[in-house]
Amino acid sequence: MTPSWHWHGGGIEAARAHFGGGDWLDLSTGINPHAWPGADGIVPDWRRLPEASELAALEAVAARHFGTRPEHVCALPGTEIGLRLIDTILPGPARYLAPTYRTHAAIFDGTATEAFDGARGTLILANPNNPDGRLIAASALQAYPDWLIVDEAFADCDPDQSIAYSICDDRKRIIFRSFGKFFGLAGVRLGFVIAPKPIIAQFRARLGTWPVSAAGLAIGAAAYRDAAWIDTMRQKLVLDRRALDAVLARHGLVAKGACPLFCLVETPRATALFEQLARQAILTRPFDYAPHWIRFGLPGSKRALDRLDEALKHG
Repeated sequence: MTPSWHWHGGGIEAARAHFGGGDWLDLSTGINPHAWPGADGIVPDWRRLPEASELAALEAVAARHFGTRPEHVCALPGTEIGLRLIDTILPGPARYLAPTYRTHAAIFDGTATEAFDGARGTLILANPNNPDGRLIAASALQAYPDWLIVDEAFADCDPDQSIAYSICDDRKRIIFRSFGKFFGLAGVRLGFVIAPKPIIAQFRARLGTWPVSAAGLAIGAAAYRDAAWIDTMRQKLVLDRRALDAVLARHGLVAKGACPLFCLVETPRATALFEQLARQAILTRPFDYAPHWIRFGLPGSKRALDRLDEALKHG
């Protein structure tokens, strides 16, 4: 059986069971290690069902953050759910731009393509992409002639790369946005689909009356209103990524990718490097389909970065 850390990040329990050790440093995800600090001060009312007005308020503040209109936004209990609903809304064959999330490959039983070449037909891609950080210019995405489904899970880091602003009822565009990655609160399980109103209506019909928990509604709305924290965090993540790149470079490792939340390293030592770090209780992300790749998330503090630096010295 393939270990879980080959499938996705965050497999600390499986890594601990396999490698041992206690104080693990998790660099296997692309989740912001500097979580939005306001979540701990929010106490949802667990005794009642969420109100429709609370859902509308969340979608309105999220729409403003995305640069689009509220009527084009539908909140989701995580983008994974939305992505897996899409083939019930856009039936038919589709392609996905590889390499990317395994979920994209599962949608429609899609066919992989490795080039964004303007070919016809429904296409699913991530921008910025995971795991390699590939970034396709917004102008190129806008020129695509058919249904284009763009997973913008990491677009909060650089909003200029998003095409959410262009969503309207006569364009074949569907955008997914994640809350948990940029805000560092993956456990909230909150995401959004941004699409033409007829597509939004179909999502609402499938999701039902209470798609998002009271916690998701309250935390999401408050976080999206915190413009000062958002602006400061965007700058901090760029600096953190530069610091990570510098540490890796000292050990002969070249970081790739345009997303500040993670970087990909291509090296023939990738498998040995993963195991070297895991033996020192540092979890990174290997790839069974690309054994020459290893992905690093942000350490989140100078102490954690120094720990990685030291661990890379001791193979």
